[in-house]
Amino acid sequence: MKKTAFSSIPLIITSAVLLGASPWLIAADFANPFIGRWALDLPGGGAGWLGIEDQNGSLKGTLLWGGGSVLPAAGTKMENGVLVFSREVYTKDDGKVVRHIETISARLEGDKMELKSITVDPAGIEIARSEFKGGRIADLPPKPDLSQVKFGNPISLLNGKDLAGWTVLNEKAPNCWSVIDGVLVNNVVAADGTNQHGTNIRTEAEFEDFNLKAELRVPEGGNSGIYLRGVYEVQVAESFGKPCDSHNMGALYSRIVPSVAAEKPAGVWQTLDITLVDRHLTVLLNGVTIIDNQPVLGCTGGALTSDEFQPGPIFLQGDHTNVEYRKLELTPVIR
Repeated sequence: MKKTAFSSIPLIITSAVLLGASPWLIAADFANPFIGRWALDLPGGGAGWLGIEDQNGSLKGTLLWGGGSVLPAAGTKMENGVLVFSREVYTKDDGKVVRHIETISARLEGDKMELKSITVDPAGIEIARSEFKGGRIADLPPKPDLSQVKFGNPISLLNGKDLAGWTVLNEKAPNCWSVIDGVLVNNVVAADGTNQHGTNIRTEAEFEDFNLKAELRVPEGGNSGIYLRGVYEVQVAESFGKPCDSHNMGALYSRIVPSVAAEKPAGVWQTLDITLVDRHLTVLLNGVTIIDNQPVLGCTGGALTSDEFQPGPIFLQGDHTNVEYRKLELTPVIR
């Protein structure tokens, strides 16, 4: 895979911007330098993503802000050469949901983005301000010919005895993971019957491109995930009988919808066969191809980083529900 995180696309300022004219009067032979995909290093260290498209002369922004799903921006426009977009932020106050508006302005220095954020409450009073950075994501390479990809020797990530080779991601959260009868088990149910918000765990080893074979089991309503290189989440969820959706078992969370539903019922062992090569993803669920060498446009919610160009761990989501894994076998790509 490419090691360079940002492509070399020059900054082009149109004559309309230079003359102070309406930003929508940009000549057709000039390109808006903000159009593309951007990796964001959010305030507080979260991983974010921004996509900017031109749709019939209007800009459309799409956002990933730390956790959750990829969502449309509340508004996207140009103002005197500055990209301005906004998002809705919801908080609770005395049990009531309160809607705030966060407005972000972005300036470019080549392929680097400098961003400033201002959040206002429903009365328009500023309640937060921050600055952060981003960078252009290099164009996706052509779809790889998987029949020509060379793989090394398989590595078992589970030893069937203990959590050797794994570490927790949040030392302040309960560690609900253990190995029982050779199976890696996440049991978030406390003694009083309530669910604990447990920690995720990650491999100490880091990987680039690979094939990963997993055998897993989820209970009714189960929800977990397998993060590839700590950046892309393949969803692990009980979704038997549901229409295809980007939040179902085997989906690339909130990004790629499975082409066919191949889930088994809750409580039944299932298999995932995942191949990540050159930012293209293939997923077989229970032997059925549900994602076929599809391009990955950016990180997913909960990613450890927005940088898609470095080796990273496999990490397992443990903060939602119970889940069991009896096989995790990774076979690295040889370059």
